[in-house]
Amino acid sequence: MTGKPLRATALSKHSPSKTFSCPVLFSAAKKHTQEHSLPPHTERRGRRIAPIYDEESTTFFSRKKAHRPFKEYYAQWIDSLNSNLLPLLRRAMLSSSPSNLTTHVEMVHHHFQAYYEALDIAASNDVAQLLYPEWRNSLEKPFLWLGDFHPYIFTNLLRSFLDDDDDDDIVDGDHEIDETWSFCDTPWQILMAWKNPSETLMARIEQIECALRLMVPALVARVRNAQSGLFDQVAADGGLFEGNREGAKSVVGKAVMGQMDEMLGVFLDANRLRKSVLAEIIGEMNVYQAALFLEGLAQFFVGFRDHELLGEFERCRIPIS
Repeated sequence: MTGKPLRATALSKHSPSKTFSCPVLFSAAKKHTQEHSLPPHTERRGRRIAPIYDEESTTFFSRKKAHRPFKEYYAQWIDSLNSNLLPLLRRAMLSSSPSNLTTHVEMVHHHFQAYYEALDIAASNDVAQLLYPEWRNSLEKPFLWLGDFHPYIFTNLLRSFLDDDDDDDIVDGDHEIDETWSFCDTPWQILMAWKNPSETLMARIEQIECALRLMVPALVARVRNAQSGLFDQVAADGGLFEGNREGAKSVVGKAVMGQMDEMLGVFLDANRLRKSVLAEIIGEMNVYQAALFLEGLAQFFVGFRDHELLGEFERCRIPIS
């Protein structure tokens, strides 16, 4: 198989041993909440993300009033992915130029990383619109975890390629795939990208999955503790202002803002985990594997915005009696 591995752009790579181990790969996701807050004009790798929010305070559940709601950014981001980057990636996958394919793989990967950076900025201004996203449609909501899609989608998608490889050993009866096969002029390197994945890649997958099994429950526990702390504080302090509506309102507001501080930290840690997992996976793949993986990931995100599919889902929903 040809094609050099793509380097991860978000984290330094580790050298996994052949013996299964379970290191904590994403230590950056464990830093204290106060270290994670990003200013609205944070600069990343020389590229600025346009400000989305102004500084006007609003309700208990929102730190800043949105000048441009994140749902508008997301709609434009999805449109760019679907209308521009994904078609260009597919075209590059049919070309015979590895350098051209590498360029488009990096463009799609950067598009996803820019999305997660924009999520950080949006959360630092108004985490409530991400944690309680009314603007998400009914197809997307079941897959959300702490403000965005669960990081398990990356490893599940990766495993699906490995499972497909096992299922596709025999094609067209007893005829085994060889270099004489040509499907829609697809380059042989693309067709065979997931045949016999390297031991290094398999070891990294196991390490990433192990890290997720450690860190996902820890983040869920932090959410549960924050919610419990909110109820405890309101119950303890609310009794001091019995009959005093303004005093009770102040207690509730203070407690909610305290919870939002903790939830902001949890969201940023969860988002950092998503970015890290994606970068680690891409960093271990060769360019052909990465192209197929990112094509599948893009299809996953874009598919939830398919109006025909969403319409069918809405018509088929069974009401709860």
